[in-house]
Amino acid sequence: MVVLPPKKKRAHWGIYVALLPLALVLGAFQYYPALSGIWYSFWDWKPGFTSTFTGLDNYVRMFGDEIWWKSFGNLGIIFAFSVLTWVVPLVSAELLVSLKSERAQFIYRTLLIVPMAFPGVVTALVWSFLYQPNNGVVNQILRVFGLGDFAQNWLGNPELALIALLFIGFPFVAGLPFLIFYSTLKNIPNEIFEACALDGVGRVRRFFAIDMPLMGRQVQLLLILVIINTLQYGFVAYILTHGGPDNATMVPVLRMLNQAYDGQAWGYAAALSTTLFVFTIVLSAIVALFRRRDTTTNVKGI
Repeated sequence: MVVLPPKKKRAHWGIYVALLPLALVLGAFQYYPALSGIWYSFWDWKPGFTSTFTGLDNYVRMFGDEIWWKSFGNLGIIFAFSVLTWVVPLVSAELLVSLKSERAQFIYRTLLIVPMAFPGVVTALVWSFLYQPNNGVVNQILRVFGLGDFAQNWLGNPELALIALLFIGFPFVAGLPFLIFYSTLKNIPNEIFEACALDGVGRVRRFFAIDMPLMGRQVQLLLILVIINTLQYGFVAYILTHGGPDNATMVPVLRMLNQAYDGQAWGYAAALSTTLFVFTIVLSAIVALFRRRDTTTNVKGI
């Protein structure tokens, strides 16, 4: 019997060549700016002029920046609020999956998804008109129902400004969490739901025993996305409040931009950006590792 030598795997050079332009574009427009930001965080960076190496001075300055650390307190509130808003899309997805009519599901699903197509800046500006202290819709509704005493300058009150920003987008159903929850529930075989019905398992018990465990990976993904989006939060606050009043809506991204463009402290802003990048990587890795450990424990238990 003649034993033939194993065939050598051919290198698919065409694939590597095809991916090379993508790698070059990513390197030029994504990785280079990020790495240069880390590099300039150790300098008194003056774009277009001679820069002086300062070592860790920018990071030492950061530790004494009270506004910077206060902005992280605001991020904690934003993160907690973002997670709480999952309740509405989760309940909506559960109700939508329960509809027996596919046509009805399609109609309601479309109505819930269409608002995602609205530009974020338009949504922010519309809500700024709703929050106007004199003729804003929110205060007008309060006055109509005899609650005029509760009318506020919502974006001008330091105690309410952050909460007012967080309520932009109410009732929070039109978004990525709804799509993820709905697609996960939709992919659960109907046989499982039928077996639960035959065994007399109620909706609440089925939700905690079947639906939630099957959405573990999706919840992990959403947590990572919420961490990233929270640390990068600043678009709405920049348009409506610029971090005020009295830094009540200040977030790290706005602090970084203020130091760069208003204070011309580009090196210090690069240090803040680098710190924000490290926080994003570390927190996302913790969530990913925690889920992986939990999955491994469950497999061993089985």
